[in-house]
Amino acid sequence: MLFIKLCIKCIGKQRGDFVIGIASDHAGYEVKQKIIDFLEKNNYKVIDYGTNSTDSVDYPNYAFKIGIDVVNKKIEKGILICKTGIGMSIACNKVKGIRCSKVDTKEEAYLTRFHNDSNVLAISAMKELNEIEEIIKIYLETPFSNEEKHLRRIKEISDYER
Repeated sequence: MLFIKLCIKCIGKQRGDFVIGIASDHAGYEVKQKIIDFLEKNNYKVIDYGTNSTDSVDYPNYAFKIGIDVVNKKIEKGILICKTGIGMSIACNKVKGIRCSKVDTKEEAYLTRFHNDSNVLAISAMKELNEIEEIIKIYLETPFSNEEKHLRRIKEISDYER
């Protein structure tokens, strides 16, 4: 499987002193709480940006907060959870400097970090918890390749944002 070949490079990477920001809307609240526990058990420092209940909220506000703090380097990476992950991804990508990826598979988690240097992960609350945890683990442990072609493409995106 292609994923297994690609992921060999990320095995054994050190976590470092990562600070992860996490946010959800009402549909992702319960999953978010479980992911916070997962991250803390795996020695990540986590900042919870809300929401703090299953009461209906507008997800863009949470996505913008995460995006702004990633860009301002208050957190290293962001994780966003809503019912599908799509709305959060769209909103977060409106923040200049954000490369938020809506990820559904372990291979996508690897590739969005290795090729795109994604700085925010958006994920669906409808996925199985163990699958979400695997995706997050790979996402956080995969380094950016720093290959010239990927650097060039990211620069093209950044230049367009100006």
